[in-house]
Amino acid sequence: MMDFIQKEILGMNWLNRLVGNILSRMGVDITSPVGGSLQFFFYDVVKITILLCTLIFVISYIQSYFPPERSKKILRKFKGVWANTISALLGTVTPFCSCSSIPLFIGFTSAGLPISSTFSFLISSPMVDLGSLVLLMSIFGGKIAILYVIFGLVIAVVGGTFIGSLQMEDQIADFVRNAKNIELDIPKLTVKDRLNFAKEQVEETFKKVFPYILIGVGIGAVIHNVIPEEWIQKLLGTNNIFGVVIATLLGIPIYADIFGTIPIAEALLAKGAQLGTVLAFMMAVTTLSLPSLIMLKNAIKTKLLAVFVAICAIGIILVGYLFNFLQPYIM
Repeated sequence: MMDFIQKEILGMNWLNRLVGNILSRMGVDITSPVGGSLQFFFYDVVKITILLCTLIFVISYIQSYFPPERSKKILRKFKGVWANTISALLGTVTPFCSCSSIPLFIGFTSAGLPISSTFSFLISSPMVDLGSLVLLMSIFGGKIAILYVIFGLVIAVVGGTFIGSLQMEDQIADFVRNAKNIELDIPKLTVKDRLNFAKEQVEETFKKVFPYILIGVGIGAVIHNVIPEEWIQKLLGTNNIFGVVIATLLGIPIYADIFGTIPIAEALLAKGAQLGTVLAFMMAVTTLSLPSLIMLKNAIKTKLLAVFVAICAIGIILVGYLFNFLQPYIM
């Protein structure tokens, strides 16, 4: 049953067969590099779009119960590692990309929440969300998806705790530290209001994300059917001990979210890249994208930014190597 759910419901293998049949009837040879690329492209675009809209709607409905004011009140009830853990968990129901998380991080920091908690949230929000859990299940299966989320939360909690121990509050930009905290009433929403909010989030996020889906699937199609397998294996396979480090560094300049990186990861894995190497690439893209770091530089000073990047990169690399070690047992 679980295999059926993963392959036919989440993975939508039936859609892949349907796209292949349609292309074949149109005279396209789907066994050729070009035909295979077309099948991969149309199948993944449609599949990810369906999952994207469904997941954003569900997660946005859940998110409507956690507006910033309520989240602040929840976080104030906890101290120490527990506060960091709750912050990381709250990050799982926030927007999908790192740039969208930064305004919330600024708001939480301005409200006087501990720096350790706000950074646990900042790391968790783009790296680990409910969408990533479902998407990863559709490609890699339940075990890998759950471990990805657990390891991502560990990075967020440990990273936030470590940053808090350094007592670097003076590295927060002055405009954030000196901002006046205005307490607003938590809006009372009806079910209709929440449904409308979820619908608006689907429309808004789809417009922003869809171009990156097309780019990501296009790159994935080229990797899947054009780039020789031996190239991928040489660079990111078992024979290259530095594959995880290379994948992490390659992912940092790229701006995308989980929906844009999934097809690339899927194609790399099919071509012989190691599991941990692929997942490290995904984590780096979603957490340490260059545009988000540029935005974050306006809210924190260079020293703290360097610490944040170092902690995330080291955590991602360690998790990548751990996944590579576990690959024979979980795949």
